[in-house]
Amino acid sequence: MSNDPLLQPYQLKHLTLRNRIIVTSHEPAYPEDGMPKERYRAYAVERAKGGVALTMTAGSAAVSRDSPPVFNNLLAYKDEIVPWIREMTDAVHEEGAAIMIQLTHLGRRTRWDKGDWLPVVAPSHHREASHRAFPKKVEDWDIKRIIKDFADAAERMKAGGMDGIELEAYGHLIDQFASPLTNELDDPYGGALENRMLFCLDVFKAIRERVGNEFILGVRYTADECLPGGNGQAEGIEISKRLRDSGLIDYLNVIRGHIDTDAGLTDVIPIQGMANSPHLDFAGEIRAATNFPTFHAAKIPDVATARHAIAAGKVDMVGMTRAHMTDPHIVRKIIEKREEDIRPCVGANYCLDRIYQGGAAYCIHNAATGRELTMPHILTKANVRKKVVVVGAGPAGLEAARVAGERGHEVVVFEAANNAGGQIRLTAQSERRREMISIIDWRMSQCEKYDVTFHFNSWAEADTIEAEKPDVVIIATGGLPHTEVLSRGNELVVSSWDIISGDVKPGTNVLIFDDAGDHAGLQAAEFIARAGAKVEIMTPDRSFAPEVMAMNLVPYMRSLQKHDVTFTVTYRLEAVEKSGNQLVAHVGSDYGGIAREHSYDQIVVNHGTIPLDELYFELKPSSSNLGEVSHDELLSGKPQSVVRNPEGRFQLFRIGDAVAARNTHAAIYDALRIAKDL
Repeated sequence: MSNDPLLQPYQLKHLTLRNRIIVTSHEPAYPEDGMPKERYRAYAVERAKGGVALTMTAGSAAVSRDSPPVFNNLLAYKDEIVPWIREMTDAVHEEGAAIMIQLTHLGRRTRWDKGDWLPVVAPSHHREASHRAFPKKVEDWDIKRIIKDFADAAERMKAGGMDGIELEAYGHLIDQFASPLTNELDDPYGGALENRMLFCLDVFKAIRERVGNEFILGVRYTADECLPGGNGQAEGIEISKRLRDSGLIDYLNVIRGHIDTDAGLTDVIPIQGMANSPHLDFAGEIRAATNFPTFHAAKIPDVATARHAIAAGKVDMVGMTRAHMTDPHIVRKIIEKREEDIRPCVGANYCLDRIYQGGAAYCIHNAATGRELTMPHILTKANVRKKVVVVGAGPAGLEAARVAGERGHEVVVFEAANNAGGQIRLTAQSERRREMISIIDWRMSQCEKYDVTFHFNSWAEADTIEAEKPDVVIIATGGLPHTEVLSRGNELVVSSWDIISGDVKPGTNVLIFDDAGDHAGLQAAEFIARAGAKVEIMTPDRSFAPEVMAMNLVPYMRSLQKHDVTFTVTYRLEAVEKSGNQLVAHVGSDYGGIAREHSYDQIVVNHGTIPLDELYFELKPSSSNLGEVSHDELLSGKPQSVVRNPEGRFQLFRIGDAVAARNTHAAIYDALRIAKDL
């Protein structure tokens, strides 16, 4: 048996967990009609195949109709969920993993205009900032009803074959009862800590009566709200001991912080540029104080940190949840002594930011996650070896090269720059986003493993490509900043790339006109503001940087507000003219009736990219498909068979920003679904 701390089994009551790594509860927003159907099941099963000890689903499943999900969650209050749960649990168990589910009542952490339009309930009328709903103060009959709903849902989950359930407390209704900041009830559920905890314990009692003593029960809760007037660490330790001493639960899943604001949520679940494992020592303090089974997860992205968490006795089970969205086969690769092959989580948080904005969770650089029914995590060898030439070594080109190489093809990559990375290398120049470079580094190491040939400092011409005698050519040349957006004065502005790269020095009074709304605009603003300049960010949109999304916006705001950056929404830069050593910005509005002038010494335009596609169009006449892609074959996972030019010598495809300005995930997805079928 291995002496690796991570690979040691753990006995949780009657349940033997095969190692110390878990996927904690999270909602990837894959349900259909509130049910964990085929797609949801495939996602859970893939992590079980990868060797994880325990996968927890739902973050969290709703137990009551007046707890409507604000994004696509499971509906545990419906009887019809049981057979779907059974199919999922059976499939996970077949792969040797345990499976649990998280249940919740959201309390005020939802909206009244979701689901059945029932009033939001909470132990006070205080609104949660994130979801903006003013709640009804919960009544005694509401409490009785909700306790029964928890018990009913737990019974359904046991009937569905779950190994246990975890109650979601922090930020949700149970925590709203426990916190003095959100509980304004009278006795017996309000007042002293003992009273504020009564709701949680009553819920567990009702559940135990339904599911018996052998069923695993746990709770994920905050042991320190990190809020003035809230439950601090001392109260958190007392809460932890009371939970342990209740005899009702089998483990504690500890977090620290609050999630009622975007900033609070981001501190609980840190993103790139923030410290790894920031709450691990705190979880260890809870374990030491309680001597009770303790789980924890919060930005533990790498095996070394996870191993330390177990070896040092900080926790009994360590959660690597976002890491498993990036690579579901972490444990298998540890067992096979292939840790270098683990695809690294870069903390970009594209997964969570998408669900909080109403989308499904996707990993920024594993396009198979959430698409297990159509995209492979493990590639098979091609039947016929081909020569594949890729032009461009950004994320799209490197993914195409990696996939083609792993499938056994001969792969040659041409890159005009002296190193790989493209826009990723540019964005990683920001200290806070430097983790992004792992997207490139991992692919370069995989390409080396599969003997991919690289030609750097090579501006590929059509003749260069054709001389390689390729069977397939993939153009991944990306794009260049698009700043030609004004009626006049386009030559007077610079791009966000110019600023981030250092090719252009910041001015002293700078306007950033950002109607792309992505990271580049805010990165340029941060760079300029840190140089001491006065900065204004202007957008014609109702809000700035909508493509950055909530949790990624938090570190930018903490930096930019500190530097007194001005944010101007609903105004459009229309033209620029020079006046002495100043630039005069002519500003209008899409809403009409506005014409203003403001002076700056530098104007930066962030308007995405325009495809660098000349080579593609030069090669097109020589290709067999004339560049055409069959969408039917692409979406059904079949090899491309389009032949429009029988005399053509190779298939030709283009991917990523060489097609149109999008994002890293789109570029990698383009590459995967073309290259996997070559």
